[in-house]
Amino acid sequence: MAGLEPAADNIYIYHMEWLNTSVAPLKDLLAFLYKKSKTNDVIKKQVIIELRDNLNVFKNGFFNQSPYDTMIDLLSRDAIQAAIRENFNFKKLQGGTIRMSIIYDERNKKYAGWTAEKLVDKIDEKIVELKNIKKMNQGSFKEVRNNISLMMSNLYYRMKLLADFIRSA
Repeated sequence: MAGLEPAADNIYIYHMEWLNTSVAPLKDLLAFLYKKSKTNDVIKKQVIIELRDNLNVFKNGFFNQSPYDTMIDLLSRDAIQAAIRENFNFKKLQGGTIRMSIIYDERNKKYAGWTAEKLVDKIDEKIVELKNIKKMNQGSFKEVRNNISLMMSNLYYRMKLLADFIRSA
């Protein structure tokens, strides 16, 4: 299973330890997103709820040591696609650009200066890529050559950055 590596005696070593350090701050971020989703703007509400739900997939996947195959099936991009179809202005999530002061993870420094729209586009792109890789490999990450653990962690940290950016208002 992707995310698990066989060890001695068929014991599996779990490969989501990269999430361990951000689980506690994630609880606060999820609570913030819940409050932020209380808006009259239906599309904004759907995008924020989808972000919250996707972050919850990572949190619960970590706690339950769920395989990446299951997690990617649970990740959604429907609200993002609906927002694009409706020509939603992603500045409504958070205007301006991402400042270095809200980037808490080293890997996300390259996103300084990005807008919410650009970051949402990269999140959507990564979800599509992961779902396509799984489809191209008989519905499983088991035999893929891609580094699925790295791809999933990059997706998680992009989503977390988007939530941090929305919270930075």
